[in-house]
Amino acid sequence: MYYYLIVALQGYCVYHCYTNRNAYYWFLLIIFLPILGSLIYLFYNVISKKDIDRVQDGLVTVINPSKKITDLEKKFKFADTFENQSALADAYLEAEMYDKAIDNYEACLSGTFQNDFYVSSKLQEAYYFSSRFDESIQCAETIKDKPKFEKSRAAFLYALALEKSGDTKLAQRYLEQFDAPYSRYLERLELAKFYIRNSKKNEATALLKEIVNESEGMSKVSFRENRLLLKKAQELLQTEL
Repeated sequence: MYYYLIVALQGYCVYHCYTNRNAYYWFLLIIFLPILGSLIYLFYNVISKKDIDRVQDGLVTVINPSKKITDLEKKFKFADTFENQSALADAYLEAEMYDKAIDNYEACLSGTFQNDFYVSSKLQEAYYFSSRFDESIQCAETIKDKPKFEKSRAAFLYALALEKSGDTKLAQRYLEQFDAPYSRYLERLELAKFYIRNSKKNEATALLKEIVNESEGMSKVSFRENRLLLKKAQELLQTEL
């Protein structure tokens, strides 16, 4: 059993190293020092402090999914501040409790904070994922002239909401502002899907080919971060076009 565990660990590290295009010397370390080499590889290439913190937070959420919200509700009840209410709204949004998120974001947008960009953009997001597209658009239009809006998540969701409402011309204009080489793969992939949905297959083909070609020359870190999106781009080329 011990032998098979070592082989499994070694196999995983070799596979991870290959798929993430890491340096060849890692293969040598993993192969010639199976246990120590694999552990060193995991530490430097798979596990990080951020990963550990994320796992710990995830375990707490799995064990008690409502704990974060309950704690924030108590905190807000104790101190009715903008910061506490917006943090509670964020937690509701993360938990897909959109109605409660909307209520709290709307309550935040008063007085000194009535034009707060962050809260307005999160309210827009909550409206969008509640399928309240007209309200999402209206909310976005209150902040779209601010410098932070350009190429933000708010601008991206604004474009998607515009398409839902039938304004494909304006939606395309906002989506296309994300089309820059070696960046914004999520938004560019959605732009390609937009082209497909709206019978612009030549544009979709050109964009997807560009994304796939970029994957061949990008750094290992960038490839690792975007590999699922790059894989989806390849799949769209093969199945939709």
